[in-house]
Amino acid sequence: MREVETRTETGQVVVIGGGIAGLAAAHRLLDAGRHVTVLEASDRVGGKLLPGEIAGVRVDLGAESMLARRPEAVALAREVGLDERLQPPATATASIWTRGALRPMPKGHVMGVPGTAAALSGVLSDEGLARIERDADLPRTEVGDDVAVGEFVAARLGREVVDRLVEPLLGGVYAGDAYRISMRSAVPQLYQAAKTHDSLTEAVREIQAKAVANQQTGPVFMGIEGGVGQLPLAVAQSVRARGGDIVTGAPVTELRREASGGWRVVAGDRVLRADAVVVAVPAPAAAALLRAEAPEAAAELDGVEYASMALITLAYRRADAGLPAGSGFLVPPVDGRTIKASTFASQKWGWIADEDPDTLVLRTSVGRYGETEILGREDDHLVDVSRRDLKEATGLDATPLQTRVTRWTDGLPQYPVGHHARVARVREHVAKLPGLAVCGAQYDGVGIPACIASAYAAADQLEGDLRGVQELTANPVQSLHGGAGE
Repeated sequence: MREVETRTETGQVVVIGGGIAGLAAAHRLLDAGRHVTVLEASDRVGGKLLPGEIAGVRVDLGAESMLARRPEAVALAREVGLDERLQPPATATASIWTRGALRPMPKGHVMGVPGTAAALSGVLSDEGLARIERDADLPRTEVGDDVAVGEFVAARLGREVVDRLVEPLLGGVYAGDAYRISMRSAVPQLYQAAKTHDSLTEAVREIQAKAVANQQTGPVFMGIEGGVGQLPLAVAQSVRARGGDIVTGAPVTELRREASGGWRVVAGDRVLRADAVVVAVPAPAAAALLRAEAPEAAAELDGVEYASMALITLAYRRADAGLPAGSGFLVPPVDGRTIKASTFASQKWGWIADEDPDTLVLRTSVGRYGETEILGREDDHLVDVSRRDLKEATGLDATPLQTRVTRWTDGLPQYPVGHHARVARVREHVAKLPGLAVCGAQYDGVGIPACIASAYAAADQLEGDLRGVQELTANPVQSLHGGAGE
């Protein structure tokens, strides 16, 4: 094996993983004056942010929007020259396909949990609305150190709230099961409010009042002309322009601490030596790398479960395809449909409509935690079931110009009850090894800003600043849903 030294200067950092978290960590470390090499196993950077095209129109084949009420993602986009390409959704009006009809997405809720029963009128049955009203008369329900979102909300407001609204909203973020997902990690503001209120609806009203008092203005979500898949490409270009190295097709097979105090990183026929390492890969890969030097952290990461999903992108002649107004719709699992959401991409993002006004692009998503059978089907079958569900929901019965199926196997880490404690334990074990930090979607939130915040905290930790890690461990970044198909 030949040995390749990437740099001989002090301050060398190797970042393992070229997704948005790894790239953001590299960008931050360059700001601190470090020499950085990013090693990415696949042949491209960006991870779950994947630009593509269909029928000649640029689209996202992975995540397609980013939370703008958190500063990290929008600020990074501006830093790397994408300021003029930032665009809010052209419409944020989404629907719920439930009880046999497309119904307007209710307002006045926090991740599907309403402040009043009236907020869910039209989506819930009369019995379901009446059950919400009982919340004010119920004795206090303790949340303890953590609790499942669905379990807590169902106990206070009834299962119909969970099944018809909380479940599809959380499913759009995590592709998970609301009755397993941690309230403390997934909806932290609701967890904090529930700790101090006897009534859950009263807690929601307080959250809403605080939002009004804080005068949060501007779009909740933001996209990028050409797709948010442009973000990692721009960050990678910035990293390279400032002297950082990015090597693709370089899976890391070994990470060992050296007697001198540095780190030895083996990637194929490369052996790199570094003062510090950031591990920015999904939990299974991170566990494999950490097993030799941080076996306790590896054991914790072995316990992180993932959900798989597929995105089906379809392009139509606009003249042949009419759609309801809005950005798309969500589908509660309780309704027994195959698709879990659809995004009307040409209506949601103005730049898609502008690129080809005669083409209509939309996408559906399938796959939730524990579902394996549907994802084992052929691409043509996933297209057929998507078209069947779309016809029933919207009346769309045209033949697509082109279709694309993008599979994200083990794409979304799950945040079950106790997730925050697991993350704290991982970081506690990692902190015992100087010059080592971790970041990514399996720690502090699955959204783009959360991954970037995680990356910045890891980079700052290597500089001796633990404030970011401490803040994220105590207060994970809430991942809100940006409409249908997120």
